[in-house]
Amino acid sequence: MRMTKGVEWALHTLLNLDTVGGGPIGGATLAEAHGLPGPYLVKQLQQLTRAGLLASVPGPRGGFRLARPISEITLLDVVEAIEGDALLFHCSEIRCGGRIGELAPPPAGPCPVKSAMRRAEEALREALAAQTLADVKADIDRDPAIGQAIRAAFD
Repeated sequence: MRMTKGVEWALHTLLNLDTVGGGPIGGATLAEAHGLPGPYLVKQLQQLTRAGLLASVPGPRGGFRLARPISEITLLDVVEAIEGDALLFHCSEIRCGGRIGELAPPPAGPCPVKSAMRRAEEALREALAAQTLADVKADIDRDPAIGQAIRAAFD
């Protein structure tokens, strides 16, 4: 399974905003902090805004700010904001086609491959839903130099 870079960028951006007090901070400034392409990051920030994780603040001192505390934002919230909530695996029932489909009676019940993949995906979603950004930030905070570097990048 592969997630786009946007998920990583969104996670770091949300954590950075929390570290520096929640915002608002402009998209270009947020992108510059990690050397990311501004227009692409802004697309991710807009998706986070549509999902209710960020709020957009208009005006010359505007930008993006956290819409709620990071203790209320799960990793699944961020993944779904960027990637959507579509299933990762789609079973097209190839077990019923080709030579095997011609030689075997129609299978009874759900496809075992589909069932196995669905269970695995549910486990992944449960694991992502069980972790908040506050949990991740607690790990980050174990190294004070990281927080200092983040704050310095936004001074």
